[in-house]
Amino acid sequence: MPPDGLPPGRPSVTSPLLAECARSAVWDAVRDRLRGEGLRWTPQRRALLAVLAETDGHVTGAELIERCRRRDPATIPSTVYRTLDVLEQLGIVRHGHGPDGREEYHVLPEEEHGHLYCAGCGGIWELCPDEAAGIVAALETNHGFSVDLSHVTIVGRCRDCRGGAPDGATRSPSAHGR
Repeated sequence: MPPDGLPPGRPSVTSPLLAECARSAVWDAVRDRLRGEGLRWTPQRRALLAVLAETDGHVTGAELIERCRRRDPATIPSTVYRTLDVLEQLGIVRHGHGPDGREEYHVLPEEEHGHLYCAGCGGIWELCPDEAAGIVAALETNHGFSVDLSHVTIVGRCRDCRGGAPDGATRSPSAHGR
């Protein structure tokens, strides 16, 4: 069975209802998959899975621990991180690193991607494989280096922070209303 826990050749998910059903099927299968990896089904793991099922996009390990402790105060970080490692092997989460180096997790990633981070406003955008293809190919060709795009975060300044100027001129912080 593929990492999403759904049968091979399933129809593409296009409607919100189908997407929710597919997402639910993934979480329904996780308990058995964790047991298959030799992990017990503990209250702490149940709390983590419940938190992840309610999470869209990216979340830090510290945020996950905090949310889990609201459900089960006995949650310990080592259980959360050990379970996240297994969930990553199963394709349920994918970890990367933010511009400050902290580990972040993407829940049910659709595709591997990197990130663009604006040092001016703190905005974050996903960098899809097509957009990154040029630099990934150049690094492979020039250095024989294979890039793990999920660990790529490019820091710069967005168009708004540059004042919309293509030359990279920066705008003052007051222009953002800060």
